[in-house]
Amino acid sequence: MKTLKFKLYQHKRNRFLKRMINASGVIYNHCIALHKRYYRMWGKHIRCAKLQAHIAKLRKRNPFWQTVGSQAVQDICQRIEKAYQLFFKHNKKGVRPPGFKKVKKYKSFTLKQAGYKFLGGNRVKIGNKIYQFWKSREIEGTVKTLTIKRTPLGELFMVVVVNAERSRGVDDGSKSEVEIKTGKIAGFDFGLKAFLTCSDGTKIDSPQFFKQSLNAITKASRQHSKKLKGSTNRDEARKNLVRKYEDISNRRRDWFWKLAHELTDEFDVLCFETLNLKGMQRLWGRKISDLAFGEFLKILEWVAKKKNKLLVFIDPWYPSSKTCSSCGHILETLDLSIRRWRCPSCQSENDRDENASLNIQRVGSSTLGVGDVRQSQTAISV
Repeated sequence: MKTLKFKLYQHKRNRFLKRMINASGVIYNHCIALHKRYYRMWGKHIRCAKLQAHIAKLRKRNPFWQTVGSQAVQDICQRIEKAYQLFFKHNKKGVRPPGFKKVKKYKSFTLKQAGYKFLGGNRVKIGNKIYQFWKSREIEGTVKTLTIKRTPLGELFMVVVVNAERSRGVDDGSKSEVEIKTGKIAGFDFGLKAFLTCSDGTKIDSPQFFKQSLNAITKASRQHSKKLKGSTNRDEARKNLVRKYEDISNRRRDWFWKLAHELTDEFDVLCFETLNLKGMQRLWGRKISDLAFGEFLKILEWVAKKKNKLLVFIDPWYPSSKTCSSCGHILETLDLSIRRWRCPSCQSENDRDENASLNIQRVGSSTLGVGDVRQSQTAISV
């Protein structure tokens, strides 16, 4: 599967899509209300098929609901069913049941087999209306779903999931061999001081885009809070605040993509330590959100898969920082404030991050079965 995202051109007819999203939000809230009422009465949730049949009957009598395609209504019921299944399975871990959403903040609706048709060029027919989108790339393969998403600024995007053609060289869940170009393997350690520390001694600092724009965010947020609720000025201030956040997100994502391509061009195998992002979030809060390690790893995985490069993740409990990369001696404790330490066994002096990256490289290489990438024919499975 492959996901493509296109922006819809601004047009007056886009109000019909926004109306469909609003109607989807109303249907979603009605389904949640039915679930809560049914649980209070019978002590269990409604089956998805039963809920779909009930909503289909109500939809025939409500013209506003009929603006949403039947497939989109079925998808709403299925998403609520999945959310309740996750809640029943992981409620002890803090997972909450799905709740009500403000219609103005409801984001999207999804069409599957019917309700849309791609015309020639950059046009798509949704319902009875034809819309144009910015066709930044060709849509290759069989279209499985089409989702219309609304951003907080009111812009509309079209997200298309396609079953990519294997003849085009796009791997659809199958394994492919590592493409050997540089013959290099490297270990990387994430850190708060340096974003990435490579086993070859290179350190990559994060621009920390949120920290750079913190004053502008604070000013825009203060202006928004001063405006009268429900006024046009408050809505304009809200949009200005949203633009600040989107600018940060776009700059960060652009930097991630460029960095991912640089690393995959230089190395054939990249080794990382599995991170406990939720635990790090609790400890360091906003800084972890600004560094966005999880988002970078997702982008790196996608780029590595496209270029047939291998990502290796080692055990998160491996003591990479406390293990001497020269002799293998393991310290009992190592405080976070200590950035350099001397090994009591071999007397070698170790930098905390560089030492961890060397250990990650060594452990990652051992999982391949060979130390040299040139001899490895390990398959990628991302």
